[in-house]
Amino acid sequence: MTAPATANAVQDVAAGEVLAFPAQESVRATRDSRPLRLITCGSVDDGKSTLIGRLLWDTKAVKEDQAATLQRDSNGKQNDLGLPDFALLLDGLQAEREQGITIDVAYRYFSTDKRSFIVADTPGHEQYTRNMATGASTADLAVLLVDARVGLLEQTRRHATIATLMGIKQFVLAVNKIDLTDYDRARFEQISHEFKELALSLGVRQVTAIPVSALKGENVVYDGSASMPWYEGPTLIEVLELATTRSAQTVGFRLPVQRVSRPGESFRGYQGTVAGGSVKPGDSVVILPSGMVANVTKIVTFDLVRNAAVAGDAITLVLDRQVDVSRGDMIVAIDSQPLTGLAFDAQLVALQPEGIQPGKRYWLKSGSRRQRVQVQPISQLDLKTGKWNHAEQLPMNAIGKVHLAFDEQAIFDTYEQNRTTGAFILIDPDTNNTVAGGMITAKRSALGGIHTEDARVILSLPADLADQLMATELFSGRREEAEVRRVSAGKAIEIIDNIDG
Repeated sequence: MTAPATANAVQDVAAGEVLAFPAQESVRATRDSRPLRLITCGSVDDGKSTLIGRLLWDTKAVKEDQAATLQRDSNGKQNDLGLPDFALLLDGLQAEREQGITIDVAYRYFSTDKRSFIVADTPGHEQYTRNMATGASTADLAVLLVDARVGLLEQTRRHATIATLMGIKQFVLAVNKIDLTDYDRARFEQISHEFKELALSLGVRQVTAIPVSALKGENVVYDGSASMPWYEGPTLIEVLELATTRSAQTVGFRLPVQRVSRPGESFRGYQGTVAGGSVKPGDSVVILPSGMVANVTKIVTFDLVRNAAVAGDAITLVLDRQVDVSRGDMIVAIDSQPLTGLAFDAQLVALQPEGIQPGKRYWLKSGSRRQRVQVQPISQLDLKTGKWNHAEQLPMNAIGKVHLAFDEQAIFDTYEQNRTTGAFILIDPDTNNTVAGGMITAKRSALGGIHTEDARVILSLPADLADQLMATELFSGRREEAEVRRVSAGKAIEIIDNIDG
């Protein structure tokens, strides 16, 4: 199930580039203790549930009683290999089994000798886009399935865009049902090239394309070289074993306060789950939004006193002085504080039939903090062209950019810096429905913009540096606002000189 020691690089057939895997990683003997969280996504009937079912089957993650139940529930729907309907390992709802589709997000755990995995099987139908966004919000990697006979569809583009907005930067393009095209190499290369262009437009550069047959298990866990001698890349499981997990240490300490613990007069602690960074006794912290400063004296968990705490730890924090802290406040590192203000820019996905109405006031919930916000849609992504078009409102399943205006101080990191403190949901105060999920992109100034609207900056950069800049998430998120021209160094100097003159 692991890559050969000689396979230290994987050729991206579509682009002619090489994605290198570190040699030390491919032969490491120690098991990675951090589970990789991944999602499968794509359009309807691309084979997402079957692929995960095959992964579970071939990695021996299906127990004997589950296998017996699977054989019974397949009811004669076995494939030409005499194996059961693998999709039933994921589609547990009665409606899913009756219709042969995925509706809810199904999470499954499996492992290999090298690491463990938590995989989310997400639905492909457009009306269940909200469920796909839920699965993507915690994932480190996305496996995007495409039917080799059909190619990229609008829903494929929608899922790729949502996954990118959710901060996923590692993609595996699984060109599934390749056996139904007689293992057509040209078809595989065409789809791979189309997706590579889409990924680059979204700011994603780490893409591995794999031709697979989920039904037959080719290039899933075991290689399919017998049927596809032209493909010399890794299997799906080999890519997953070498993928990286996102770190929550990119920002300073963050503790959204969920509860104030006061069991007696001699103890007061502030409880929550660390959302970023680390903390230890003696560290100086700031309580937001009040701005009061204190020092950490003790870190308590359910069974012991800790010397330190890191992201993901549920702790009770004890401070050296009496301060006013309540649910919804955030305790942060004094030397690395989040953004605070009344106006922010965000991107979101509309999740309800009524969409997002301009100027309507919603409840915004981020972590344990809930506050009133007014939402103003700015633009909507056209999934067919990849362009952002002006929008007065956002319909259901639309991906849009909005301005957020708060009545009181809001506390965020950008989503790129911290998934937990940069994410939010919008709640309709009339129905209590969750109408959108969103990501903070920037803080806006009191004048309503990051900069004055007519201010522009012209940069003259080496071509390789410009390519790296344009591949960043920050640039790709505002690509439609930039104008890029490639000229010679002499011409660039002439243009800038003319401006100065």
